[in-house]
Amino acid sequence: MTAELHLYDVIKRPLVTEKTSGLAEDVQRYTFEVDLRANKIQIKEAVEVIFDVTVTDVHTMIMPAKMGRRGRRVYQRKSAWKKAVVSLAPGQRLNPDPFSL
Repeated sequence: MTAELHLYDVIKRPLVTEKTSGLAEDVQRYTFEVDLRANKIQIKEAVEVIFDVTVTDVHTMIMPAKMGRRGRRVYQRKSAWKKAVVSLAPGQRLNPDPFSL
C-alpha cells in the first residue's frame, strides 16, 4: 500500500552541511529530508516536478531515533527520519539551488 502524498509533502527540506554541499558541487547529488512514508518513485517524481530536472538515481536511508538517559530512564530525544540522496543527470543543477547560502 503506497501513501498518497502531495508532491510538496514528500520533500520536507534540503540538508545543508559541508559534506552535502560538496556532493552538490562536485557530482550533482542533493540531499533532502523526506517524509517517512515516501518511496523512491515519489521522491524522484517530486524532485523532477518541483525543480524541473532529470533524476537518474535515488538513495534513501532511515536515520534512527536518538535516545537519551536520565538516571535509569531512557527516553527518545529525537524521532527517526528519512534522508534521500538524489543524483541528477550530467550537467544539470537545481534551480533555485537550495544549497547556496
